[in-house]
Amino acid sequence: MSQVLRVGVVGAGVFGGYHAAKYAAMPGVVLAGVFDPHPERAEALATRRGGAAFDSLEALLEASDAVSIASPASAHAGAALAALRAGRHVYVEKPIATDLADADAILGEAARRGRVVACGFLERAMFRGMGLFSIRERPLRLEAVRLGPTSPRNLDVSVVLDLMIHDLDLALAVTDAEPLAVEADGRSPVHDRLDEAEAEVNFDDGFIAVLRASRIAAERERRMTLVYPSGEISVDFVARTFSNTTGHPLTPAFRDPRADPLGESLAAFVAAVRGEAPSPLANALDGAKALDLALAVEQAVGR
Repeated sequence: MSQVLRVGVVGAGVFGGYHAAKYAAMPGVVLAGVFDPHPERAEALATRRGGAAFDSLEALLEASDAVSIASPASAHAGAALAALRAGRHVYVEKPIATDLADADAILGEAARRGRVVACGFLERAMFRGMGLFSIRERPLRLEAVRLGPTSPRNLDVSVVLDLMIHDLDLALAVTDAEPLAVEADGRSPVHDRLDEAEAEVNFDDGFIAVLRASRIAAERERRMTLVYPSGEISVDFVARTFSNTTGHPLTPAFRDPRADPLGESLAAFVAAVRGEAPSPLANALDGAKALDLALAVEQAVGR
């Protein structure tokens, strides 16, 4: 695909604004426009970034070759399925859906129509940048902490689908093993949906992932430690620093303040759409697997 790619954005909130800005600056891409159920938000974002403000999803799809879906999580599946049925490629923020039936429907539509579907797991860009995905040694254990202060965003889903799902995806990405058992606990002291959760996931080769997430913490914290037979790699996603005792070479580019996980993820999506890459950083199957495991955590909590 050599022609200019027209990309639309569904959702004119904070993340929709980020997506629109990245596409507007991307070579070979034109921001076709924005759709949001609140027309004034779509108009404001389109005015800032270019493109048109559309009054319906159907009109946006008609004007686009591909779309980014940055709407609330509960609306992801409906917009993704509409886009796929219109023959459009789709980048959808996490979670890919909020139930497995919708995730399976997205997988089926993408396969039938030969469309690219990417899921917005941005930490994969960080792991790729530091070279962690190139390590062939099997990890023994993953420990992750993902905390954030109270925010009005993403309250339509639990903290598991909002925050922990990033670390569940990374756990699935660093091993070929399959999840075998999940134990979890959680609390909802502020919102109707789960605000804090801890989980332990045991995989069929003995790999263990221990995760903690909160969206009512005093401060933002994003840390992960991977334990290998040869040593440990500890990552601070906020400070963009890591320590490494394994002997496996990792690149310090991870520390570069110019690192742009969202830009890299969207560029990988565009490359996959153009046929210049075999897959985006995280595809629809990755999104469905992470959702499946996240829902298993919710079930283990009793939600």
